Amino acid sequence: MNLPVGSLVLIGTLVATTFAPAQTTPPQALLVLAKRDQTLAIVDPATLKVVARVPVGADPHEVIASADGKTAYVSDYGGGSLHTLSVVDLVAQKPLPAIDLGPLGGPHGLAFVAGKTWFTAEGAKVIGSYDPAAQKVDWVLGTGQNRTHMIYVQPDLKRIITTNVASGSVSIIDKTTQQQGFGPPPGGSSPGGSSPGGPPPGQRPSQSARRGPPPGPPPGGARTDWNQTVVKVGNGSEGFDISPDGKEVWVANAQDGTISILDPNAKAVIQTLAADVQSANRLKFTLDGKLVLVSLLGGPDLVVIDAATRKTIKRLPIGNGAAGILMDPNGARAFVACSPDDYVAVIDLKTLTVSAKIEAGHEPDGLAWASAK
Repeated sequence: MNLPVGSLVLIGTLVATTFAPAQTTPPQALLVLAKRDQTLAIVDPATLKVVARVPVGADPHEVIASADGKTAYVSDYGGGSLHTLSVVDLVAQKPLPAIDLGPLGGPHGLAFVAGKTWFTAEGAKVIGSYDPAAQKVDWVLGTGQNRTHMIYVQPDLKRIITTNVASGSVSIIDKTTQQQGFGPPPGGSSPGGSSPGGPPPGQRPSQSARRGPPPGPPPGGARTDWNQTVVKVGNGSEGFDISPDGKEVWVANAQDGTISILDPNAKAVIQTLAADVQSANRLKFTLDGKLVLVSLLGGPDLVVIDAATRKTIKRLPIGNGAAGILMDPNGARAFVACSPDDYVAVIDLKTLTVSAKIEAGHEPDGLAWASAK
């Protein structure tokens, strides 16, 4: 059968497009979730071009990469109804089998620390960690708070901080270590030192009964526990960040339009800013700690606050609403997911202007960096 030349060209173009190899993931890649498309876009931060799109689960909200930059983990949120983490091979640019969290519904906030993926699960009011080496959830802790949403895990694993949206609170969770000791002997003891079932009064106890606990440390050694302090902040506490020096925690309260500033060691609010940030979604410090950026899911501006003076210095128009914020590791740019407008705004942090826009998919939200090691 003879086909017209135009048809042959069209068929050739379709075949080439269908089977064209994806571009290689750059050593440092910007990861962008597109919620409506249910995809993870891998973006070259130098060219601001999408090099690959990988399918993920339903209603993806947050993304984090492993320390070696080879794997991405995505929380499939569903408002608390879903219970999986999607997994993406960033080198092969393909989905891997999802992680089933079982009864831990509504995974949202993510962190990757000490070789593990840490997550919140709103539906179960818990935080937990998933060990990729063992391929299992190896730790869970209940917060008792409503909508435990975002999470920060200290690199030394001694402190975890979460925001609890519906409770209007922040959880500061500290690891403690205590030496395990001996309890009373089975059955308890009487004031006279005998125990039920022991020798009657006046009878000399046996040698084994007189012998106390063996010398040396108690069996089992030290016991690890966690102490949670719940700090009341404003209503709708969601986006938060730790100052680069670790001395302050800033929390954006979406319903109140305020920002609570906490001293994490005193575990108390030290200041509340009337910052006019209703519908605030995310809050991030610049890497030098000088500025704080706040995205508004229901507002047109990116709010820029001077961290030292606590004053708003600019409200930068970026679209019709925004969610995720991510700082460029070189400190020169910020990336802001403008969800209603289907692009990621690139912010020049020196001029505080929009320098470019990335078309990464419909309804972008969670952002992360993947750095190959």
